Amino acid sequence: MKSKKLLAELTESPKNIRFERLCRIAEYFGFRFRGGKGSHRVFVHPQIPEILNFQDAGGKGKPYQVRQLIKLIEKYGLHEEGEDDE
Repeated sequence: MKSKKLLAELTESPKNIRFERLCRIAEYFGFRFRGGKGSHRVFVHPQIPEILNFQDAGGKGKPYQVRQLIKLIEKYGLHEEGEDDE
């Protein structure tokens, strides 16, 4: 199941997630790019009140921001949606 593999990728190595990969994974889980300035990108989800603000730090996402994404995915059960793609 793709969503579980993506979640495992984030969980196993939050310090080594490329920034662009982090943004694509957030979009896979339903977050949409809302804007940003410079090295920052803001993502929102239509059913979640929290926002995600990712910062490009030398081509990688900041580990605490990766953990924020993991926390929201688990808190709202986003990894359980759309499990038809394997």
